[in-house]
Amino acid sequence: MRVCFAEPIPAVFESIRGLDAAVTAHLDGHPLLAADLIRAADRPEILAWADTMWGTGGPWSGPRSTPDIPAANRLKPRMPSTAAKLAIIRRDGFTCRFCGAPVILPDARKALMRHYPEAARWGLTNASRHAALQVLELQWDHVLPHARGGSSDPSNVLVTCAPCNYGRGQLTCEEVGLSDPWLRPPVKSDWDGLSRLLKQAVVNV
Repeated sequence: MRVCFAEPIPAVFESIRGLDAAVTAHLDGHPLLAADLIRAADRPEILAWADTMWGTGGPWSGPRSTPDIPAANRLKPRMPSTAAKLAIIRRDGFTCRFCGAPVILPDARKALMRHYPEAARWGLTNASRHAALQVLELQWDHVLPHARGGSSDPSNVLVTCAPCNYGRGQLTCEEVGLSDPWLRPPVKSDWDGLSRLLKQAVVNV
């Protein structure tokens, strides 16, 4: 069985390095350089890579083994609590547990948008958004989908990139032919998800 829908392309890692350098430039007081680096990290091939996994034409197929649970009967809360998110990040770091792509903390993405609204563009459509900031934003992925009875506890939620999360949707790993992610340990990395852009990086999850 596959571990992910599609392995990250080189542009993913190149853009992450560029965004990392942009944050360093910003913190060192060089906003023009930071803006240039953010623009350079906006690579259309990253969105093309994501498009092979999410939305219409994605790789999922086949019937569900069980139907969705009525919304009123699903476990609450819908998303992990702040404490649960902290625990998940401490366990998983800022790396997708399926494909291994580095991911960006949502609050860090929003901070870049505030400081550099033109370079870190964020329109209403996928094509009008910064490709790397959109595709590589950290997602809270329910291994057993919430609509199928999964909880939002750390025991059922992983850090993933957006394509690995949205590509699977409400299907189980087995239904889309993916191996059990719990059988693989988290990737150890120094990548900080651009969290150093925030004053309280670990809290802002």
